[in-house]
Amino acid sequence: MTAPGFDPGATLVGPKLTVRKLVSADLDGLHAAASDPEIWAGHPATTRWQREVFEPYFRMLIDLGGAVAVEDRSEGRIVGASRFYVAPDQRDAISIGFTFLDRTHWGGVANFEMKSLMLTHAFAHFGEVWFHIAPSNIRSQKATAKLGAVHAYDARLDLAGTPTDWQCFRLAKADWEAVLAGRAA
Repeated sequence: MTAPGFDPGATLVGPKLTVRKLVSADLDGLHAAASDPEIWAGHPATTRWQREVFEPYFRMLIDLGGAVAVEDRSEGRIVGASRFYVAPDQRDAISIGFTFLDRTHWGGVANFEMKSLMLTHAFAHFGEVWFHIAPSNIRSQKATAKLGAVHAYDARLDLAGTPTDWQCFRLAKADWEAVLAGRAA
């Protein structure tokens, strides 16, 4: 990562969730969280719930680095994953993406806690965070907008070994702080 002192694998602890470095031993636990076809219904990889499709994706996350597991401490299990990465067109910023949560953690509370942990960590080192979302993934676009991110442009970028079309959302530190202040009021 580009900022001195930034550790994409740092353990981040919130009220209910822990975000920590994804490791090879997490395959079974993460696949259990990902094995619901509804998670991937609005995603370009609609069959990623299948083990034979999920395993290469998991290996890619491990190989690329920056991937994190999301654990629900009260349930004692992995409930999703995300990734910190540097996009090829935003080398002085950090990006967050490749995120999913199992459906028991949909509805805003868990996603907001996970992203709050990751964003607080990122904004300690960077002035802005980028999100790259597939044009067909409306659910993620809406969730990202709720964080205060704005659609800045569309681009064809290689974020994981294959050039792909992305909608690029930018979140400035001040905009994130305004979201937090609004929630605290």
